[in-house]
Amino acid sequence: MKAAQCPSYGPPEIVRLADVSPPALAAGQVRVRVGAAAVNFPDVLLVAGEYQIRAEPPFVPGSEFAGVVEEVADDVSGVRVGDRVCGTGLVGAFAELAVASARSLSPVPDGVEDRVAAAFGVAHRTAYHALHTVARLRAGQELVVLGAGGGVGLAAVQLGALAGARVTAVASSPRKLEAAEAEGAEVLIDHRHGGSLRAALKEALPAGADVVLDPVGGDLAEPALRSVRWGGRFVSIGFAAGIPRLPLNLVLLKGVNVTGFQLRDLAAHLPEEFTANEARLRELFAAGTVRPYIGAEFALADTAAALRCVADGKAIGKVVVRVAD
Repeated sequence: MKAAQCPSYGPPEIVRLADVSPPALAAGQVRVRVGAAAVNFPDVLLVAGEYQIRAEPPFVPGSEFAGVVEEVADDVSGVRVGDRVCGTGLVGAFAELAVASARSLSPVPDGVEDRVAAAFGVAHRTAYHALHTVARLRAGQELVVLGAGGGVGLAAVQLGALAGARVTAVASSPRKLEAAEAEGAEVLIDHRHGGSLRAALKEALPAGADVVLDPVGGDLAEPALRSVRWGGRFVSIGFAAGIPRLPLNLVLLKGVNVTGFQLRDLAAHLPEEFTANEARLRELFAAGTVRPYIGAEFALADTAAALRCVADGKAIGKVVVRVAD
């Protein structure tokens, strides 16, 4: 089969199109003919050998896909050959065939294209649980979204506005802020060209933010933390710009609740709430109420370019790899 293979650790350009053997099907797994896959920042880190979990080269990167079930293991029930599904895994999505645990798959709603289904899961699930399960966002509250032009950021803007919050989008370019405005952001801050982020947030939110969602880290984290009102919530979900060093005196003086968030932790520690919120998000997706913003698409042969787009922070929303044109 054709696949985008990472032969050794390195920059995105190390990934190349190759003929590889289809992955073996193990107990509890399903084989899917992939129609489309989506790029996430951890894919870049895995290729570089810098992620918290390592995949040993050579491997096929890609953690999010949608397609048609082609084969199921003997012990699998509830998923049948011919079903349209989307799913996630650590690696393997940038290929014509992928295998995944049957429990990690979800049905694709009727009328939804593979490219849309592939781009939906990771970003919207991360944003939804971060906002509702962790931050407890409520209607009328002030929400600040850092990295608001990225996949998770735009999903958070969309879901925050849907929840009735007033959303302040912080992004690095006018184009990203235009996308955030289209998804419901009311306040737009260009942190790269608009001067001091701390001053801009203070002007926009004189009473402070109720919730800050941070998928970026780096130099943006501290001024965003300073913008949180007493008793507010700061949710850290990633470090695309580097791991920040936050002064704990701010946490003490402001009484801020600073929380780290990983999707798999919620499934393990809050299973009932996790399952209920997953069901609610699937309902919104099936109804067409929420949709991912797809900013760029690449052919399977151009997977390296898709990874580079995400690595350089140029992506607006989700980046999709078309596997089956």
